[in-house]
Amino acid sequence: MTRTTKTTSRRLAAKTAAATVTLCLATGVGGAYAYWATVGAGSGAATNGTMATVTVEALVAGDSPQNTLAPGGTADVAVRAHNPNGYAVRVYAIRGDGAATAVGDPTGCPATGTGVTFVDPAAPLAPTVSIPANSSVLITLQGAAAMSTASLSGCQGATFSLPVTLEARK
Repeated sequence: MTRTTKTTSRRLAAKTAAATVTLCLATGVGGAYAYWATVGAGSGAATNGTMATVTVEALVAGDSPQNTLAPGGTADVAVRAHNPNGYAVRVYAIRGDGAATAVGDPTGCPATGTGVTFVDPAAPLAPTVSIPANSSVLITLQGAAAMSTASLSGCQGATFSLPVTLEARK
């Protein structure tokens, strides 16, 4: 009987060990499956800032175009763009935004109907113009003002206001 008990004990121990190994493997695989198959859910939030308006002024004191305007010709337009943002912006386009007017209503040159127009440069503006954070730059647009041959002689020597819109992008 001792022999049978020893053999039975060995078989029982082997079966118990096999069951324990099987249980450990099953638990480990189950744990790995649960780890990789777990799905989570949640939410997040972000705030989008707003870009402040980039302003533009034409012919600021101390700024001057490279040439003058004559009937049938074109001239450069100088604009100063101000960037109030805390980051640099790129000027994408500058477009005419209304009729040109003679400044100060000079004699013989009506305030409107001067024959002067703004010629929109191609967009995107080339070469690229960047305005650093919290600063301004002078932009010279070559040939952006045009005067028709029908302009009155009284407009000689007049200064013209050319309303423009500037498109800036971050």
